[in-house]
Amino acid sequence: MVSAGVAWVRAVQLAAAALLAAGLGELVWDGPADPATALAFAAVIAVGERVRITLPGDREQAPIGIAAALAYALLGSLRGLPTSHGVLQVIAVTGVGMVSGAVPPFRAPCPARADAAARRLITVAVAAALFQPLYHSGALDRAGCTGPLYGLFVSGVALLAALCDAVLAAGLHRARTGLRFAAALEDELRSLLGIGSAIVATGMLISLLAAEMGLWALPLFCIPLLLAQVSFRRAAAVRATTGQTIETLARATEVAGYTPPGHARRVADTACALGRTFGLGTRDLALLEYAALMHDIGQLSLVEPVPCGATARLPQPEQQRIARLGSEVILRTGVPRQVAQQVARLADPCRRPDGSDDPTLPLAARIIRVANAHDELVTLARQRGLPEPAGRREALELLRLERGDRYDPRVLAALVGLGLQDGRPQA
Repeated sequence: MVSAGVAWVRAVQLAAAALLAAGLGELVWDGPADPATALAFAAVIAVGERVRITLPGDREQAPIGIAAALAYALLGSLRGLPTSHGVLQVIAVTGVGMVSGAVPPFRAPCPARADAAARRLITVAVAAALFQPLYHSGALDRAGCTGPLYGLFVSGVALLAALCDAVLAAGLHRARTGLRFAAALEDELRSLLGIGSAIVATGMLISLLAAEMGLWALPLFCIPLLLAQVSFRRAAAVRATTGQTIETLARATEVAGYTPPGHARRVADTACALGRTFGLGTRDLALLEYAALMHDIGQLSLVEPVPCGATARLPQPEQQRIARLGSEVILRTGVPRQVAQQVARLADPCRRPDGSDDPTLPLAARIIRVANAHDELVTLARQRGLPEPAGRREALELLRLERGDRYDPRVLAALVGLGLQDGRPQA
């Protein structure tokens, strides 16, 4: 049976393929309207596909390509003269540009994902369908939509297309990662406020200013977006460096013999899987992963290592001391402050003295505590010679005995539902 995620991806790809086939069919049958303009936009779209970027959460974006395609979809007049291309020609030109950017000698170093390219094509088709029929039918003129009103109308269409893109991207993101749709949509809307707003603004400006400047508006207004794209690449490089630094620091306890090899990575993998079940977005998952990787850094303050690094079996005051020391170390690494705050609360009880749940305890701290204790208990069972399935069952039973105070019952229930293989969540 095909899963809902796979069905969504296939539906998006099939819809894009059908639109492209219809667009190319009309282009071949009737020929292009204003071939020079169509060729110029297709060329810029191809260049944009060549310089795609990958945003956090493995979200692919082609800022220059999609901005040029959006501008073509919203193009009314050019150098003071009305244009005559329609919705299907917009789709065909966009599709040709995308395909051209994916074949030698213009092929990008990383091949475009079919689902991301399909999403971009559908977004452009939505913008064209909202604008082109009203423009060519004269409905905008009859409604007195000129001057500032025309600008507001174009802005509204661009915004609706951007929201459509966010919904499509959220569905594809959920299909790839298993993230809840609400969390995936929140990620996409946050992205829309960043590079997405620059894309929409650029596409809208090109379409409006091309009425006076002609095709010179294309390269002129793509340059600022290109500079913004360079900045995003640099920010991505900084994030990658931060991730590498955290991975290195996480291995310090393993190299020093305080924790078993691979412990930090296993805890981080389990914690991220649990975070996804709770609907955490990309940014929160990244912070959770950082905290999980560095959760044992406070053990370096110990004179003697804890046997097998099993801090979950230590008295709670000692666990809290190690967590606070680890938090102090993390604060000096340049890692986001939230990571240190999560690590500082790792050993705090889930309940207050009166028995009520402590709402100030971060969900990330609850998740990492369960993931850490589970891996430690499974490791101890493995060292005693227990078979892996029996060790995992024993670990879960021991955790259940202390649920409520030490371990959050909701997190334990989510852990049971993960289905673990060799201490890691199954793919």
